[in-house]
Amino acid sequence: MQTDQPRAAELLNFSSLFDRPVIILAAPRSGSTLLFETLAECADLWTIGGESHQIIESIPALNPASGKVDSNRLDAGNAAPPVDEMIRRRFARLLRDRDGQEFFRLRQPSRLRFLEKTPKNALRLPFLNQVFPDALYIFLFRDVRSNLSSMMEAWRSSGWKTYPRLAGWQGPPWSLLLPPGWQQMNGKTLAEICAFQWRVANWTILHDLRELPRDRWTSLSYESLLNEPSSTIEQLCAFADLKVDARLRSRLAEPLPLSRLTQTQPAADKWRKNETEISAVLPELAAVEAELSKLGYQRQS
Repeated sequence: MQTDQPRAAELLNFSSLFDRPVIILAAPRSGSTLLFETLAECADLWTIGGESHQIIESIPALNPASGKVDSNRLDAGNAAPPVDEMIRRRFARLLRDRDGQEFFRLRQPSRLRFLEKTPKNALRLPFLNQVFPDALYIFLFRDVRSNLSSMMEAWRSSGWKTYPRLAGWQGPPWSLLLPPGWQQMNGKTLAEICAFQWRVANWTILHDLRELPRDRWTSLSYESLLNEPSSTIEQLCAFADLKVDARLRSRLAEPLPLSRLTQTQPAADKWRKNETEISAVLPELAAVEAELSKLGYQRQS
């Protein structure tokens, strides 16, 4: 089997392998790991088993640390050949099903459904649309107060460093998403930095989705995923043309397990430990919240 896998991979046209990939778009710490892990239980879907940071950013031209790009924002021009084929090939070689079995070791190559998520994709839709022209997108958003609090805790934990030696940055090692204009955050408070990340991530997603046909994307709140997992996931599967089999139904019949990236036990009012700092930055986020409300967003009581 080990000799068959490389041969099959070499014979495959990677541009034709992926059939309507399902890509999650979300700000950091908004629940995208839980959504990914739940959808990954679909029998139809293949994943790389986790996030795609290294697949994309191991290409120097796509990595801010190399100085080739300024941020995590990537547009269609960044996916010009041969980069687009290189990305598809790298994803394909790591594909596995919900049981962890590798795609090329299981069957002869054929078209497949692929699930992808990393919060940096919030700034990459034009790039991804070039690599995967028929992709479907799921936009996940979360109550801004809970989202900001979780981001602040991620920064403080030092476990989410993305660019620890970012040239021109004078604050603590940069964590999470790197939006365009990050240089303006020098000297800002942690709440202001996280508010900036949240605002740019959600605003960029909203802007980029407007350029797509409406049948290629859908949206949901993190709260609906937690409170109504069965109906929420079934609606997403209907949107993406995915089967809901007995195994997935069984998972959805119980409260969803904590995601592997959960830092502390969830609680509705956990954000209040950072309430003073968060309240100070909420006014600058009102315009984004107003746009999100058109998709069903609302602050939780």
